[in-house]
Amino acid sequence: MAKVIITGGTGLIGKALSKLLVENGYQVIILSRRAMLKDSRKAPNIDYAQWDIDNETIDASAIRNSDYIIHLAGAGVADKRWTSKRKKEIRDSRKKSSELLLKALQETPNKIKAVISASAIGWYGADPSMPNPKPFIETDASDLDFLGETCKLWEESISPVTALGKRLVILRTGIVLSNEGGAFKEFKKPVKFGIAAILGNGKQAISWLHIDDLCRIYLYALENTSMHGSYNAVAPKPVSNREFTIQLAKVARGSFYVPLYVPGFLLRLVMGEMSKEVLKSTTVSCEKIRMAGFDFIFPSVESALGDLVRKKK
Repeated sequence: MAKVIITGGTGLIGKALSKLLVENGYQVIILSRRAMLKDSRKAPNIDYAQWDIDNETIDASAIRNSDYIIHLAGAGVADKRWTSKRKKEIRDSRKKSSELLLKALQETPNKIKAVISASAIGWYGADPSMPNPKPFIETDASDLDFLGETCKLWEESISPVTALGKRLVILRTGIVLSNEGGAFKEFKKPVKFGIAAILGNGKQAISWLHIDDLCRIYLYALENTSMHGSYNAVAPKPVSNREFTIQLAKVARGSFYVPLYVPGFLLRLVMGEMSKEVLKSTTVSCEKIRMAGFDFIFPSVESALGDLVRKKK
């Protein structure tokens, strides 16, 4: 049974991905700062190993005995207001965790075949033209804003694993739709009260992805040895914020909702600098991952939202 280390394995994506890996016959080792006891009744074939990014320590036996690494670790971008301190935490959590993995791979004899690392479509910045922008592709340069520079640092910090002979795949992930948390949880809050809250003018493009398809992309990248380099992990059909919000309200409430535009100045007042991310339009292509042979279960926002709303009932 092949073993897969997951950093950030207790987060939204990590939990769902661990489940999928186990279902497909893998043993999962989750790196955690705290010692955790395995409960085989709840999590068969999932073990835990310790690491401490700040103190640069990691369980060498986990590295020695594993076959793959999936690197998800990083402080949540949208969890807190973007103060200077928080921005540093976001950058450092990605850079230092990658550096610790690299150090462990250099110093510990291992059989790691591939590293599949998270990144984000924040790499690209805002669409250069509206409407009908040309979708961003993997060869486009990183943006110069905070998220663009963070993603560049993120990817550069893990890229040296290729010099160690490890296959590296980087997944630039869009807005992940999941009932368990993340951005989708925030989208749903006003809908519960019959309000379809459209942000700004609602024209900004959302490049999104159902959590199930994202986990399947990670598994596909792990198993498909022809995949190397960066891929956009987004669904085939980006939609505007207005389209997304109205579709969610229709699926969840039928005709019992009221569209309400939330002005940009109010978002800036509440969210600070982070508000520009929810008002920013980013249209991203998934053509490269599709050309690699991946098929989406939820290619349209209608199918994705319908599935999530049904599962929640």
